Amino acid sequence: MRRLLFSVSASLCLAMGTGCATAPAPVSDARPLASPAPTPTATGRGGAAATVDVRATAAAIELLASGGNAVDAAVAAASVLGVTDPYSCGIGGGGFLVAYIAKDKRVVTLDHRETAPRALERSRLYEDGAPIPFDAFVTSGLSVGVPGSPLGWSEALRLYGSRPLSDVLQPAIRVAEHGFDVDATFFEQTRRNASRFRDFTSSAALYLGPDGQPWPVGTTVRNPDLARTYGLVARDGLDAFYRGEIARAIVDTVTRPPVTPGASRVVRPGVMTLEDLAAYETVVRPPVTSTYRGYTLYGMGVPSSGGLTLALTFNLLEAYAPDAMSRADFLHRYLEASRLAFADRNAFLGDPAFVSVPEAGLLSRDYAASRRSALDVSRASTTAAAPGNPLPFQGGTHAAPTPLSQVERPATEERVLNKETTHITTADAAGNIVTYTCTIEGEGGNGMVVPGYGFLLNNEMTDFDLPASPEAPHPNAPAPGKRPRSSMSPLLVFKDGEPVLALGSPGGSTIITTVGQTLINHLDFGMPIDQALAAPRVSQRNSPDEKSQAEPGFIASPEAAALAALGHSFTDAGPLGALTAIRFNPDGTVTAAAEPIRRGGGSAMVVEPVKR
Repeated sequence: MRRLLFSVSASLCLAMGTGCATAPAPVSDARPLASPAPTPTATGRGGAAATVDVRATAAAIELLASGGNAVDAAVAAASVLGVTDPYSCGIGGGGFLVAYIAKDKRVVTLDHRETAPRALERSRLYEDGAPIPFDAFVTSGLSVGVPGSPLGWSEALRLYGSRPLSDVLQPAIRVAEHGFDVDATFFEQTRRNASRFRDFTSSAALYLGPDGQPWPVGTTVRNPDLARTYGLVARDGLDAFYRGEIARAIVDTVTRPPVTPGASRVVRPGVMTLEDLAAYETVVRPPVTSTYRGYTLYGMGVPSSGGLTLALTFNLLEAYAPDAMSRADFLHRYLEASRLAFADRNAFLGDPAFVSVPEAGLLSRDYAASRRSALDVSRASTTAAAPGNPLPFQGGTHAAPTPLSQVERPATEERVLNKETTHITTADAAGNIVTYTCTIEGEGGNGMVVPGYGFLLNNEMTDFDLPASPEAPHPNAPAPGKRPRSSMSPLLVFKDGEPVLALGSPGGSTIITTVGQTLINHLDFGMPIDQALAAPRVSQRNSPDEKSQAEPGFIASPEAAALAALGHSFTDAGPLGALTAIRFNPDGTVTAAAEPIRRGGGSAMVVEPVKR
């Protein structure tokens, strides 16, 4: 559990004391007070929230209890996470938000994914005819996309919220001013990034002690620079970030990285300009809509690959009845369906402004029936699956797609499994719902804190695929102004027009399989939502070695042994994902649920608790 402490009254108000005006420091006389006792599951009425962090969840509940709606609550939680979970998300990143607007009975999605700077030609990411090595790419100015979170938060509130951004940012400002106490999870995240942080003056000053080591567990860390940044946005609006002093500081950091004198790391500068920031736009997109066993699923469309990949997986899986076979036999079909869906994801999905995505074909039931012929119900595949051909199912006859060139190296999301990104789920008394995944990409982003402004920049450009040569075709190859493909999978589940479940997870490309397996656990195996998200996980993403990645608890299970007899093999991946969810119960209550253990555990709260 994120047990970093802050001031919260019995009514869950985040009324903080006076902020510290000095640099982040250990213990002071303005120590945070005790937070509510964190719990991963809560049932009640009047609104609910679940996040990875107790302060972020309490900020959402504060907004809900004071009359705000689910959108207000989600943005409040996200901005607090930018303080307390800064290696996963923040104002320097982006995300995808899916919301149900109850008064209109409609689902909307807001894309505020980061974009490539207009001068980021693909050739810039190659040296000596080969892609820049990942480790050099990620910690560089070249990896930074134009941030989308500030405009995404503002637009979500303008279109669907009830409070202005200036009000909704206040809990985060108080937390940044007053500070939080380092817990074991935050310490470990800092330790994994310490060598990068030492190489940047601003990052070392914020997240490392005078000895260049992470602040010890129990140290109070404050971030007055981020409090000031949020304050500037609250006072001056989005121009402060996208056209004003913050924009100038971002461009200066990207193009002239604040490298520590004497550092041996070669840090490539980026090409972002003030014009890139001023031109950034969010996009309201239609949700990806599919059905599964009488449920309607609403997901995020491209450039997120989550909605379409999950829809195809479940279209393939729906032909098999879970109550007619053993759990292992059903999981075999799920893993093989996921393998096929990922083959299509990798072949066809990218930013729709740059790629013609065959969405109708991929969602077609007839395509799923045709694609199912490649699924062997008796044995696991011994080779990576080839993509299918959804084009004839678009409404006309088309030639088979041109085979794509082999990608030289895996995308970042394949390298970093569960140590980045975060998910927020909120609901209010009026029936509005938000499922929101936000990120700065890899843990710690590109490693650079913007000097004087207290936030890390993203490394989202590493989410593009780099083919072996700059000329090779690929739907997710970088291009100026393009949004990299994502696996973020915020999802809403309805039945007969009524909400059943909202959920999502971090975890790179394992996000898709984490959400998928949780749905199987809940909808097919009948597990209560808290058990469904806590159960051991397995992930098949059409990996070249044909193996599925799995948690130790799954590898030790009877189902894994039965799957091994069918030819499956597993790689120990450690924890997969860190899901949050809200279940809408038949009696009118809701159950908010967060991970009990993964990533240190999460926090779930409701406005009016009831006993179950």
